[in-house]
Amino acid sequence: MTAAYIVANVTVTDPEQYKAYQQFSSRAMQESGARVLVRGGTTEPLEGQEPGRIVILGFPDMAAARAFYESETYRQARKAREHAANMTMFIVEGTPE
Repeated sequence: MTAAYIVANVTVTDPEQYKAYQQFSSRAMQESGARVLVRGGTTEPLEGQEPGRIVILGFPDMAAARAFYESETYRQARKAREHAANMTMFIVEGTPE
């Protein structure tokens, strides 16, 4: 089985409203068993444009990552995030273990 990761680059535009997103997304992570690898730590740009808030979640495979994203709880998180942040998010397959 090949692990998969959800990677997000977030620019928060409304910190108060974003707190609601964080509550729902945290619950979705717990429900799905996501491994939180990075969640808003300090970044040091080496090349290109400095990112916003970076989040990296680990999953056993692509299907598990997709299930997290499509879950009802994460749907609620996405709704809560509307107008609170701009986000680029994608799933990337890891290397075979």
